[in-house]
Amino acid sequence: MNRFSIVLLALLSSLPPTLIKAASKMNVVFFLVDDFGYHDISATGSPLYETPRIDELAESGVLLTQAHSAYPRCVPSRFAMISGVHPSRAASVGESPGNMSPDRVTIAEALKEQGYATFFAGKWHLGKEAARHPQGQGFDINIAGGSAGAPGSYFPPYDNSKKLTGPETLQAPEGEYLTDRLTTETVQFIEAKREDPFFVYLSHYAVHTPIQGKANKTARYEKKIHSIDYEGSEYNIGADGRELRHQNNPRYAAMVESVDESLGRILDTLKRLKIDDKTIVILTSDHGGLSNSGPESKRELATSNLPLRAGKGHIYQGGLRVPVIVHWPGVTKSGSRTDFPITGMDYYPTILEMLELPLRPDDHIDGVSFVPGLKGKQNFNSKRAFFWYSDAGRRDSTGDLNAAAIRRGPYKLLQFFNEDRLELYNLKTDPGETQNLVLRKAELRDSLLAELLDWKQAMKVRDKEQ
Repeated sequence: MNRFSIVLLALLSSLPPTLIKAASKMNVVFFLVDDFGYHDISATGSPLYETPRIDELAESGVLLTQAHSAYPRCVPSRFAMISGVHPSRAASVGESPGNMSPDRVTIAEALKEQGYATFFAGKWHLGKEAARHPQGQGFDINIAGGSAGAPGSYFPPYDNSKKLTGPETLQAPEGEYLTDRLTTETVQFIEAKREDPFFVYLSHYAVHTPIQGKANKTARYEKKIHSIDYEGSEYNIGADGRELRHQNNPRYAAMVESVDESLGRILDTLKRLKIDDKTIVILTSDHGGLSNSGPESKRELATSNLPLRAGKGHIYQGGLRVPVIVHWPGVTKSGSRTDFPITGMDYYPTILEMLELPLRPDDHIDGVSFVPGLKGKQNFNSKRAFFWYSDAGRRDSTGDLNAAAIRRGPYKLLQFFNEDRLELYNLKTDPGETQNLVLRKAELRDSLLAELLDWKQAMKVRDKEQ
């Protein structure tokens, strides 16, 4: 043993055991973007949006190309991420995902028990009173998180007319932009807790409506859009309602760029504080981009998810498939892509396993850690069944129909139960869900349908709109 090793050993032995343990723990930054489609970043093929810092994260980590939300809308999908529980399971015991029970043990509570400083900023949307807001669900600090699903504006004042709690609680100077403010609060927390293990849950309101970007960025994207030769009509009108075919909204593009800058500021802070090598960063979305509305609706649409079918509200891939990037220092291979499937409940157990903490299967009952897949296990999750159920039926809002779905391997069966219609797709050969195989693969159809019906019965979900 050399002299340096002897001195280091003596120094470590003089430190309190709790300090040594804290110093060895990895930090976690969970970066959640609202209504952010799989193709809303340049790394996945966007011809318009500029996301250099998100691309940088992908280049230093791994891009999951088959990641899915637990539900194609905000509240249930967010419930699944924070609780590890399928929203249909919660509903089966009378719990509303939008008013999550204080008895749920969230990922924040699990980490707080292990000595982590916990921080939340942004959109919560999972409770109607303070006890069900982030500070009542395991977060030491809550910035602008409450019952609101969107701000009244991304510029001060942030108040919305529904009198919900959220960003209006911030004291905002004139000219501030909400995405920037949430980032500043997050950076300040990281700076204050640099010596402690921390869990940051930055849940941006962006890029949810209202679609409001900074004026200078919007003007630049207006010029860029004029330089792009879009082919065909602007909209498809069909079975999925009115669908935007082009990424051609300059204000939305500006919002995406501001989110990208937010991630960049977080990454720069970690590097400046020399804790980037001990901080796991996970970027994800709650569901697909807002690309569809009812056929007669005049609502402004944000983006296009093509070649994926449909978008927010739909159980097609455009509504469920989300971008996920994981940077796990020393583990994930830089610039890699993986195609094993995951869903929204899986983040909870995955984060625990990444941090070498005990899993809590009674809490994250529907989640499966995807650490084995991140470490290169072949065919990970290839035989696992994934289930979705939506009885929202808000046709005018997003043009979707009530439906349930099961995916096993590359095959996905959709049941539109009010229309008594089945659709079957091979997502490997047909990611756009254009070739219905329901008549050609009758045996597979019947097998998947039986499994889906059994799941629906176990979850006590209804078969018909009531």
